[in-house]
Amino acid sequence: MKYFLLITIFLYSIIASSQYTDVINSNRPGQSVSAYAVGKNVIQAEFGIGYEQQDHVLLSSDSNILSTELALRYGLLFEKLELIYEGTYQKEEITYSNSSPDQSITDFSRNRLGLKYLIYDPFKNPERNKPNLMSWKANHKFQWRNLLPAVSLYAGATFNLGDNPYYIGDGTVTPRVMLATQSKISPRVVFISNIAYDRIGSEFPEWSYIVSLTHAFRNPKWSIFLEQQGIKSDRYADALYRTGIAHLFSKNLQADITFGGSFKDTPTRMFGTLGLSYRLDKHQDKIIPIDEQKGGENGQIGKKDMKKKAKESKKEGGAEDVDLGPTKKQFKKLKKAEKKKKKGENGAIDF
Repeated sequence: MKYFLLITIFLYSIIASSQYTDVINSNRPGQSVSAYAVGKNVIQAEFGIGYEQQDHVLLSSDSNILSTELALRYGLLFEKLELIYEGTYQKEEITYSNSSPDQSITDFSRNRLGLKYLIYDPFKNPERNKPNLMSWKANHKFQWRNLLPAVSLYAGATFNLGDNPYYIGDGTVTPRVMLATQSKISPRVVFISNIAYDRIGSEFPEWSYIVSLTHAFRNPKWSIFLEQQGIKSDRYADALYRTGIAHLFSKNLQADITFGGSFKDTPTRMFGTLGLSYRLDKHQDKIIPIDEQKGGENGQIGKKDMKKKAKESKKEGGAEDVDLGPTKKQFKKLKKAEKKKKKGENGAIDF
């Protein structure tokens, strides 16, 4: 039971808390983006090294790709706002089975910068969503309200440095927008969805979506995920699938491994990535003056607490620090004792 309570509290701090958490909140593994920010003054780096093999039937080509992935996240100005940089730099060796000469390509396949802002958080009220530490069943049963997601909006831009062979004809800067949602299906299961519109205004604008399901094991330091991504543009369209596992080494360090691929043959893709996430935690809780606090903040005393305290006071004969006078029961006893005393005085014989 004690072990279960520790797991419940740990998961609650990761999943149910809005914005800043005591442990690192990484977007890895996978490519989906959480609805929540890392927290004000938190600097976080998410790094990956990958290998991919592609076979293209129509082009009669085989490609071997080595890539490095980097995401830098910073909690900017306040808890709900995050500045994000995402980049993937890769080297691709292409071999043709026909008479075409082999090629070598090195450039960014992803290079973008943007801001993400949380516009709605269903877990804003911690009292409503805190775990029941006395009931395993209550914490693990399905609740419809858990489907209500946190929602964030993202606005940024994709950058092409020079003549990028992956995005020929695109401008140097093209806008990008995204909607990110996150639902806590159960204490151990989180569902994330992203819908993005990229390279706006270019010759080949791109729609994409990602749906991701993450499950934490009984040992909450381990988790597994399943992810599906769809991409649609006149330049390239595909459906990608990913799965992988992550391990939390400390509250500021996480490692992960991902495998994935596609089923189409133009091209067929198979890939794997090793990743590491680390945060530099400079977060400080904001101190709110008592006269500016809203109801429920910093431990508001509820009506139930007052009733409980009153019952205890009756048993103990009144409050300890403040003299509230006798209770009704005590007052009746005092009155009865006073009447007895008067009666005794009136009927007494004076020798």
